Amino acid sequence: MTFALALEQLLNGLQLGVMLFLMAAGLTLIFGVMGLINLAHGSLYMVGAFACATVAAWTGSFWLGLFASLACAAAAGAIVELLVIRRLYDRDHLDQVLATFALILIFSEGTRWMFGSFPLYLDIPPLLQGAVPLPGGTQYPLYRLAIIAAGALVAFALYLLISRTRLGIRIRAGESDREMIGALGVDIRTLYTVVFALGAALAGFAGAMVGALQSVQVGMGEPVLILAFVVIVIGGIGSIKGALLGALLVGVVDTMGRFLLPKLFVLFVPPSQAGMIGGALASMLIYIVMALILAVKPRGLFPPAHA
Repeated sequence: MTFALALEQLLNGLQLGVMLFLMAAGLTLIFGVMGLINLAHGSLYMVGAFACATVAAWTGSFWLGLFASLACAAAAGAIVELLVIRRLYDRDHLDQVLATFALILIFSEGTRWMFGSFPLYLDIPPLLQGAVPLPGGTQYPLYRLAIIAAGALVAFALYLLISRTRLGIRIRAGESDREMIGALGVDIRTLYTVVFALGAALAGFAGAMVGALQSVQVGMGEPVLILAFVVIVIGGIGSIKGALLGALLVGVVDTMGRFLLPKLFVLFVPPSQAGMIGGALASMLIYIVMALILAVKPRGLFPPAHA
């Protein structure tokens, strides 16, 4: 194992972590402000990917597709909140889980009806094609570095939004005391719609960015959703800071575990068995890390102050 190869895998872990942050930030905002468990968040990730792939195919522009992913995912989120989610705020979490699981099926079958079962493919824009030299003589794709940079910019923008704007003040107040901000004259229904649309837009943006690395297909959001829930549990439900650090931790641990564990087991068992054992253990590694963190900090690494 060379330093350059290890650095490449570390960057892959950071890129995965950034994508998980974009998913988890929306999830944690929605749960923190609304108290809603939204299993359909992965479907909004899929909506963004399909919107980007479709518009990019029509226009030949990845950047127009990226804008479309934000707009379509935000619009889909706002419509879902107005028609379905708004009726679930006073219901228990089981009703929320059942209703949002039904939304997964609706989105999946609706997407399959519109686009068919075959995957779509999204080309990396010419501006971001190519590779960047790494220490050690290897090269790393420029597009993956752009994803890391875009995630860092989104994290900084979210920080400014939450800490420096009037909307951010209302979001933080909504996390602390929903009834009080309603009594002070804030339109809580509109706030909920805006927060849900914002979370949906972040998920759609993540789907569009990842769509250029893998195929765009029905059901692509569900595996990412599971990891996003792990992220917000590790980081602290309702905490953007926790979502960022939890996502980076999960991304790096998952990627490096899949890279290093098979090599480690080669020292003890035959290579064929080492790959199987290492791969199986690597798939469980993030859940083991989550359990260890929760054993020490039951509310996550950075629980909100009001938790």
